[in-house]
Amino acid sequence: MNRRNFLCGLMLARWAAALNAEAQQSGKTYRIGWLAYGWTEGAERTSPEFVHELKKHQESFVFEFRGHRDEKRLPELARELVQAGVDVIVANGTVAAQAARSVTRSVPIVFLISGDPVGSGLVTSLARPGGNVTGPSAMSSDFATKRLELFKQAIPSLSRVGVLSTYDTTGSLASWNGIEAAAPQARLELRRLTARGEADFEGVFAMVSKEKVDGLLIINDPRLVAARNRLAELALRTRMPTMFEEWRFVEAGGLMAYGPSYPEIFRSAARYVDKILKGAKPGDLPIEQPNKFELVINLKTAKALGLTIPPSVLGRADEVIQ
Repeated sequence: MNRRNFLCGLMLARWAAALNAEAQQSGKTYRIGWLAYGWTEGAERTSPEFVHELKKHQESFVFEFRGHRDEKRLPELARELVQAGVDVIVANGTVAAQAARSVTRSVPIVFLISGDPVGSGLVTSLARPGGNVTGPSAMSSDFATKRLELFKQAIPSLSRVGVLSTYDTTGSLASWNGIEAAAPQARLELRRLTARGEADFEGVFAMVSKEKVDGLLIINDPRLVAARNRLAELALRTRMPTMFEEWRFVEAGGLMAYGPSYPEIFRSAARYVDKILKGAKPGDLPIEQPNKFELVINLKTAKALGLTIPPSVLGRADEVIQ
């Protein structure tokens, strides 16, 4: 064999090896850990927009699901995902992301939603997260102000508002602080309420009636989203107007919701996962803040509560449920 033939053969061998490696890589099935707080169902049921978006970018992936309604169980479940060898962990909110981060600093973590990723210690900054955590945020600077203003405009007689959350985490505290700061501008008095779980809901609504609260604003967290049907049922039974952050509450029978477009946030999270699977480092991917907000109103519920929503508010709605 002369030198020219030898070199050609060597180049062909390297080219074939590269093609083979590329084919193996393109045919890889990625394993995505799904860590859910408050949910007992996986991504396909709770975040179909995420799944649909990821399918646009990745041909083959499977989910490893772990979820529980007790936040104390989450670190153990996150550890199971790490031991299962997942390529990335998707955490549905701050609490789940904190649990995942407590057990691994090497496996990439994408939070599905986080109200305050910096304040909760998940990332160093919005522009440069650092570490192994990133994802889309659900908070903006004027969100709380607009939410209270719309609630007041929809029900001009509103004066005392209860604010319900399920636990005192950094995310809940950040939401409460924003609402508390916005209340004077909307000329509303606030009453803070906490429920540890569904067993406390009856007591919360009894307290709302006792305290003469005339509207209930519910902070978005996974356990409350999972219990939205029960909350809507209790609100109707006690004739309590409700303002939520997410459209799914209104579909369940709540009065109204104003908040970021969660379907778009879920799609954004899927794009984070795709970039990481293609080699990007989580710490180099800036935190995206929402730029699209939606107002949803349930007129059927308004009628059941004996309320007439002003045309000026209805005209601003992105969706009206008849």
